Amino acid sequence: MAAHVLVPWDNPVLLFDVGNTTMKVCLAEATRLGQTYCLPSTNAETADSLGLRVADICAREGVELARIEAWALSSVVPPLSALLRQACQRFCGCPVYFVPTDIGLPIDNHYARPQEVGADRLLGSYAARLLVPDRTLIVVDFGTATTFDCVQENAYLGGLICPGVLSSVTALGTQTAKLPHISLECDTDMLDIGTSTRQSLNHGLLFGFASMLEGLCARLKHRLADNQAKVVATGGFAAQVLHISTCIDLFAPDLLMQGLSTAYFHIHKPNNTREQA
Repeated sequence: MAAHVLVPWDNPVLLFDVGNTTMKVCLAEATRLGQTYCLPSTNAETADSLGLRVADICAREGVELARIEAWALSSVVPPLSALLRQACQRFCGCPVYFVPTDIGLPIDNHYARPQEVGADRLLGSYAARLLVPDRTLIVVDFGTATTFDCVQENAYLGGLICPGVLSSVTALGTQTAKLPHISLECDTDMLDIGTSTRQSLNHGLLFGFASMLEGLCARLKHRLADNQAKVVATGGFAAQVLHISTCIDLFAPDLLMQGLSTAYFHIHKPNNTREQA
């Protein structure tokens, strides 16, 4: 493993993408993103345990907690949101901003009940809009759930929510005691007829989700009346699907972190100086 190289930081911001399964943490400045750290999202966390995790990350990056300018968060887990706010107050003493409640995103939300849209879905759509100039986008996030979000011009139109890869694997494992552990890794871009239970599962899940991606994107392009719509993919499983599908136009593993960074440094900060915690 390559040695971790420290690059000096000047009053960075801590970015958090808090999901139901994992929480990603990343340091950022206006012109760069640091390394992303992936932590489990569990109901056993306390404000202190979260603060100590953050302190370990900052120590590894050579950043003193007192130098952190702010925390910027996207969260779909309210209990963790509250704990992270407490952790920040105790360990950093800097402001905490949530997207989109504290930092509004300049994208038109066309959901019937705008407040129902997960912060991650809206942020991912905003970040994709920044990266891709084409009129119509389909943003696919392979997270705890697999979400498809549609963007036209500067409008978030809504989308689809489907089962996630890992949740599907977990459901299979809890209902079928004899199924073997599978890697969700693909050593070929061709579908094989499984000759073992392991291979049958691996190819069934990998190519099954790739087919879902291709089929739903084709149907969404038809529904959006734009066959040139670009597909932007993110999330842990997107890298595997990328190798077996031609559907993805842009793979953006740090999509939400890029969106959070832009939201803080280019939307929030120009109009606000550092506030008291």
